[in-house]
This record gives sequence, C-alpha cells and structure tokens, in this order.
Amino acid sequence: MTCNASWPEIKEQLGLGEEAQNRHDIVVRVFHAKLIALNKQIMEKHIFGEVETFIYAVEFQKRGLPHEHMLLILKPAYKLNSPDTFDKFVSAEIPNSGNPTLRALVLKHMMHGPCGNFNPEYQCMKKKNSMGRCKYNYPKSFKNETTTNLYSYPEYRRRYDGQTAVVRKEKLDNRWVIPYNPYLLSMFDCYLNVEVCSTIIAVKYLYKYVYKGHDKISFNIVRSSDPKPVDEIEQYQSGRWVSPCEAMWRIYGFYLFETQPPVFVLPVHLQNMQSLPLNTEENLETVLANEKRARTPLTEFFAENSKEGAKQLTYGNFTKKFRWDKGQKRWFKRRTKLVVIGRIVFVSPSEGERYFLRILLHVHGPKSFEDLCTVNGHTYTTFQEAALQRHLIEEDNTVDMCLTEACTVQMPCALRHLFAVLLIFCQPKDPADLWTKYYPHFSRDFQHKFPNQPNKVSHLTASSVENSLEGMGKSLKSFNLEHLVAFEDDEIRRTKDIIDALDSPIPQECIDCCYMLNAKQKEAFDTIVTHVKEGKLGAFFIDGPGGTGKTSPYNALYAEVRLMGKIVLPTATSGIAAANIPSGRTTHSRFKLPLDTDGSLTCDVPKQSSLAALIRETSLIIWDEASMAKKANVEALDLLLRDLCNPELVFGGKIIVFGGDF
Repeated sequence: MTCNASWPEIKEQLGLGEEAQNRHDIVVRVFHAKLIALNKQIMEKHIFGEVETFIYAVEFQKRGLPHEHMLLILKPAYKLNSPDTFDKFVSAEIPNSGNPTLRALVLKHMMHGPCGNFNPEYQCMKKKNSMGRCKYNYPKSFKNETTTNLYSYPEYRRRYDGQTAVVRKEKLDNRWVIPYNPYLLSMFDCYLNVEVCSTIIAVKYLYKYVYKGHDKISFNIVRSSDPKPVDEIEQYQSGRWVSPCEAMWRIYGFYLFETQPPVFVLPVHLQNMQSLPLNTEENLETVLANEKRARTPLTEFFAENSKEGAKQLTYGNFTKKFRWDKGQKRWFKRRTKLVVIGRIVFVSPSEGERYFLRILLHVHGPKSFEDLCTVNGHTYTTFQEAALQRHLIEEDNTVDMCLTEACTVQMPCALRHLFAVLLIFCQPKDPADLWTKYYPHFSRDFQHKFPNQPNKVSHLTASSVENSLEGMGKSLKSFNLEHLVAFEDDEIRRTKDIIDALDSPIPQECIDCCYMLNAKQKEAFDTIVTHVKEGKLGAFFIDGPGGTGKTSPYNALYAEVRLMGKIVLPTATSGIAAANIPSGRTTHSRFKLPLDTDGSLTCDVPKQSSLAALIRETSLIIWDEASMAKKANVEALDLLLRDLCNPELVFGGKIIVFGGDF
C-alpha cells in the first residue's frame, strides 16, 4: 500500500497554493491513519478470513511518499488453497462500465507502465542482449482461469473480454493490470497491490523483502575543475537517504514495523554462566553479591516450576501464560488473552553442553538444571547424556558409520580433519571411544614414516587433530581429550600458530638488509640482537621521521632472529605500515587489543589458546608506528604479556621494539 498524495484528507488541510510535498506532517499523519484503518479491516473485520499472524514494515520512497509491506498468515480454516478461492479476493482485470468508480480507480492506480515497445526507457525495463524486457514480465498473458505457479505468485485470470482503456497515452488491456482487491481499492483510493502467496519459494522471498531494511548507498563528491590525488579515506562516506516524510514519521514516534503476535526471545545459558550488565561506576563484587541481578528468564522459569501446583509448561510455551517483568526480574501470570510467542535463542551444535541444554528445555516443567539431568531417578553428569536417555537425540551410530565409510578411502590426513569436524558439529557422546576405535586409521601415514616409534606416532596424530580443531576455534580439551597431547616433547607440542610462525618465509631482501644498515641502524640492530641471543629483557624505541629508514632495521631484525630458529611477531598500528614487514599484522589483530580501552584493558586472548602459546614462545615483538597508538593500547599489551609470561617484569620479560615519529 502506497500513500496517495491526492487523498481528500490531505488536500482539505492544505493552505492556499500549498501542495502535499510542502506539508510532510499532514501526509504522514493521514497515511498513518489509513494504516490503522487497513489493519482494522484485516484483523477485526476479517475481510480475508481470520488471521493467525502478520508482519508489516513501513518504508519510504526516494521521492518521499511512505508505503507499507504487509504479510498475512491466515488460520488453517481460512487459508486460500485453490485457484477458485484466489479469484474471490484478487482480481487482475479492468472492471466493466457497470462499475465506473472501481474502473476509474483501477485505471488510475493499478495499471502498469506502459513499458516495452510503448516506452523502452521505462524504469522497469532491463537490458539483456540489447533487447529490453520488463523485470515484472508485463504485459502478462491472457488466461481464462487462475492457475498456481510453483516459483512465484499465481497467474491470475486475465480474460480477453475486450476491456481496454487509454492510460498514459497508450491503449492498454487486462494484460497490464496489477493484481488488486476490489473492496480495499475502493475504500482506500491508492496503489494497493494484493497477492496470494501459495508456495514456499514465494514465502521466503516475501519475508526477505519485508525485513530487508532501507536502501543504502556509498558515494563521494568531487570537483571536476579541481582534480586532486585520490584519498580513499576522505572520499568514502556512508550515507542513507532520509526523506522528510521519514523524518516526520520518526519524530511522531509511529511504528516502523509491527509483528502480531509479539515474539519474546528466551535466553539459554549454563548454570552460573549468564551475562550480567555492569555499569562503569559499579563495584563488581557488589553486583555479584546481588541475587536479583543474577536472575534471568531461565532461572526464574525453574523457580516458577518449583512452586506448588505449577503448570507443567515447556520453556518455549511459558510466555503464553506468563509475562516477564524486566524491572522485578520475575515471571507474572497473564491477566489478558494476549498471546506471546516464546522463541528460544539459536545455539550451534559446536557449543556442546549449551546446545544439549537447549534440547532439554523442551521438557515439561523442569525445576532446575539438576532436574533436567535427572532421568528415571538417576542424575547424569552432562546434559548430553540426559538428552540421550530421554531419547531427544540419537546415538552416535551416524558418526560411527561416517568414519567407517571414510576409512575405506585411506587418506589419514583428511580422516583426522573429518574427525575434528565431527567432534565440533556432531558432538559424539564418547569421543575417546571413537579415537580408540579409529586410531589405526588416523595414524597410518605416521606409522609408515616413523616405524617402531609408537609414542611419537601417537603424539603427531593427536597434534594433527589439535591443529584442525584450533583452526575452528576449539581444542582437544573441549572434548575431554587433552590427555592425548599431555607430553613434554617440544618438537611435537607446537600449536598451529607456532608452526605457521616458524614456517613463515624469510624474504631475501630482508636478509640483504642486514648488510645495508648505516651506522645508527647497525648500532640499534646489534644491541637488540645481543639481547635476543642472551635472552635479556629489553624494551627499545626506534625514533625517526617518516622515510628515514626505520623499516630496514625491522626487516633486518626479522631475518636475523628467524634465521636463529626463533619467532618474531612484527606488528604496526596501521595496516599499511604492517604490510611493509614480512608476516606483519596490526597490533589490534595480533594481540586482540580492546577497541574500547575506557571500559577495559583486557586483551581477548585465553591462556589456553593457541595464540597464548605463540606469544609465550615469541623471542621478539616489533610494533611500528607506536607513536600513533593510544597509551592505553601499550598498557593493554603490557598487561597481556605480564599475564601470560612473567607478572614481575615489564612486558612480561619479552624483548619489544617500538618505532615511530612523535
């Protein structure tokens, strides 16, 4: 439904000489009133039948007029299931002269184009192989009866009955009519397209269209008479078209969208692992001691079920009988007939126990986390075991069959990676049993390479699986298999990040830089290399204006330390500077520095992660353009290195080289 600037309600409010485009406030208020009237016709008078649910979104055309997209889902008894019922609600023909009012409205609002041969430059025309065609496929074909279409809307009845009219200087017939509902068109006197959505493909398209949001563009403005060097940062601007009507709509506070019935998102978290909001001026211990702050819809769901005479509802259906009060953080019984759909948040199978907890929340009336783990009087240690005993998930037969079939290919490297994928996305009940059963197939290549060395074969096989898991953000510890990599051999213990750092190439030009340094560069180079060789603590700053040769010492240091078989982490504040050093990355990317240093200086590097192991093994850290960084970023790196290496020493005892020009 699109606003009609010629509505009488708008015109009668205009002053002498005014047009609708001069009074956006009136246009918006009248269109809002029309939307309310349209919703009343659909939801209360049931002109299409009783509605189960609906969603609408209001958008604004480039020229400013508002329009609405609405998607209705009717109750099963009222669904339009056959072409005969389509014709009762949707028409795609020009009315005859017996109904002059409706005929005039159809010709005014519901005639497409004309396009094609009548007007090749019309806005709907597509250029394809130098032949223009309408992207809406007008003109349509004549049809004596309505038929369904598997991939789109139905093909409505358009009879060849001789009805024609001159529209925009061209003679058009039923093939050019946009589908409409005669009752609504007569009532609202505006463009009002009505379609029947009878296939799943059309449903998916409509949901995507309704939720697509506003159009956005990227642009830049330059003077053609004053050419300047290209500055991509200055040119780029992110802009969004906000028309006057949209501005007034937002000022009045009208809804841009509405869903009926409303949806309440239900969180899922493990025991004592819920998120707590914390203001910067609050004390953390005080917040943790406040029992009310720890309440969530899930914990209070258990509390309500523990009360005597509680209804045995599932977590998803709880919102139908109870409402959540954010202020008091409690569920209260509903006193109205309002229906609210509870939508449990999505949890990926890779999240392990939280995923199985979500499955168990379909049980009726659980009283606690422990109650969910209790089946037939026996309490299981994991949610996975409980879900298996309740027959909510299947046994590991599918995983077992998958590995059995994969073993016939006899590709151990691919088989180990497949095992890692199955661990993450299929969450087998007993990963240790699968490891024992298929270990001979996982380790076949290492057995040929290192015969009579079973310990080394075992360690290499486990390390290979660990590297695959690290690439997907997990580790063997996540699946209680950490004992497989609990060994002392440094050569085998290396993580994927360490292996990548040691395998990174040493460009010849970096090696050549070692012999091309001037006196000052050589002095700095020798001092830093001596500290690396002797393992001394050192924090250095290489000072020099841009273009005076700071990159050469960096490259020389990288090559020299890497030739020693040690690890170097070259970083820079900006990505452009990082690209000048081999294997360079920004400091934010390498050390996971916080973007908001006002809230916290903690870097997002878990102590057990592969990145933490890499930092511990690093011999030299280079930070170029450190003078451009915030002081808090350097402090965050110091805290990270102290936390991972040595809390008593500056930068954890690591050798770090800063560079830049203040």
